[in-house]
Amino acid sequence: MTTDQSSAATKSHARNASRKRVLLAAAALIAAGAVGATLGNGVPFAIAEPQQTIQMPQGNAPISFADLVQKVSPAVVSINVKGENKVAENEDMPIPGMPDIPEDSPLYDFFKQFKKGMPNSGPQRPAPSLAQGSGFFISPDGYVVTNNHVVEDADEITVTMDNGDKYPAKLVGSDPRTDVALVKVTTEKTFPHVDFSSKDPRVGDWVLAVGNPFGLGGTVTAGIISAHNRDIGSGPYDFLQIDAAVNRGNSGGPSFDLDGKVVGMNTAIFSPSGGNVGIAFAVPAELVKEVVGQLKTHGTVDRGWLGVVIQNVSDDIADSIGLAEAKGAMITKVTEDGPAAKSDIKAGDVIVAVNGEAVGDSRDLARKIAELQPDSDVKLSLMRYGDKREVSMKLGSFPTGKKLAALEEEKPADTGEQMKDLGLSLAPAARIPGAGEDGVVITEVDPASDAADKGLKPGDVILEVAGVTVSAPGDVAKGVQKAIGNAKDKDKVNVLFQVKSGDQTRFVALALKKA
Repeated sequence: MTTDQSSAATKSHARNASRKRVLLAAAALIAAGAVGATLGNGVPFAIAEPQQTIQMPQGNAPISFADLVQKVSPAVVSINVKGENKVAENEDMPIPGMPDIPEDSPLYDFFKQFKKGMPNSGPQRPAPSLAQGSGFFISPDGYVVTNNHVVEDADEITVTMDNGDKYPAKLVGSDPRTDVALVKVTTEKTFPHVDFSSKDPRVGDWVLAVGNPFGLGGTVTAGIISAHNRDIGSGPYDFLQIDAAVNRGNSGGPSFDLDGKVVGMNTAIFSPSGGNVGIAFAVPAELVKEVVGQLKTHGTVDRGWLGVVIQNVSDDIADSIGLAEAKGAMITKVTEDGPAAKSDIKAGDVIVAVNGEAVGDSRDLARKIAELQPDSDVKLSLMRYGDKREVSMKLGSFPTGKKLAALEEEKPADTGEQMKDLGLSLAPAARIPGAGEDGVVITEVDPASDAADKGLKPGDVILEVAGVTVSAPGDVAKGVQKAIGNAKDKDKVNVLFQVKSGDQTRFVALALKKA
């Protein structure tokens, strides 16, 4: 071998040895990466772990929800209730989709609509039963939040944790109007718990629903916030709409954001079949937190009460009574012996402001009054057929569902005289069996009339026309003439009618036919 060859071989061997040392050093760094390696200057150097999130413009989005589920699941519980089923009289079957809901619950009417078309299973009788729902710990000393309709009238309440441990619990307090209840585990122990979110979730944000659907135990589903401010016909409060799968037994369970904070309590679903169709409703965290605070302190929630039944103001109604815009809440009935009955407030009045703050609609009025304390003084701005009035009164205390239903219960509701301009045929109520003594009964409605378009039908009772109390068709004509007189310079005349349909009273503005 020549000198040049020997030198080349030596250099090649050195390069190979150097490369081998580099590879060994790299392997050592990789091996040390799990616990962190150190550079020569002593600065820590860590090999990155597999990414669990993806950076998005508004923050990190998870690749998997597993870590979040592991974090929050221990605080979510199953609620098992032993008591008596409350089944509405003359109803064929329990309301599908959620635990049986009593007739005086604010959610009863919302769920009742889904019973149409369901098979008849025969009459039901109240019987001892076991009901199931969900809940979640909000404090280490054992306070659990759930739905009122899950634990209402329960004789025994058992809380079952994610690991299977069971604990007896007692009802601290409940609020039927928001369907929120607070339960306390009676065993002295430290429990895992979750916090309410202080953020307002945005439409499109991720949510995880955790609960006990169909009694299966801890179950997790994922979805997004679908909408805010949903009115589900259960009072003046708004609900979050989510599309995470929520089913029977999820009632009272939490929906979490990606921080593991509760953004809502799952309360209701929209479902013709009783199963998940991707539309669920949750009580917002802020409202749950506020109600729970009062339940923990007082056992009840105190709200102001006017003692009136109200409806929204339509454009036609606003025009018929001289309102510049369709704002405010129209009183359809003043509850007998209620606070408003002691003041100068009448059916047909429109409340446009409370303590100087404008009222948008009937739900806005209900919220404003509910935020005030019982026995507090309130100043109402009213419109009475074009005249503005100020009424000062003292609020009462909002009654329970059963008491309220009793206060608002109304007495049960031949060819009549024709009023072609309105498309109606009328007869005195006293002449129609079962119609009562007050008002004028609609016996026929022209299908091509505005009355038909506004939903009036034979059997409805007209109580007032343009502020005039009616007992005969001639009184209706007088009211119409009054409305025409008040609107003589207008091409279109809207006449305001107070109408009773069954047990419900409302106001309808009918347009007169042009000659």
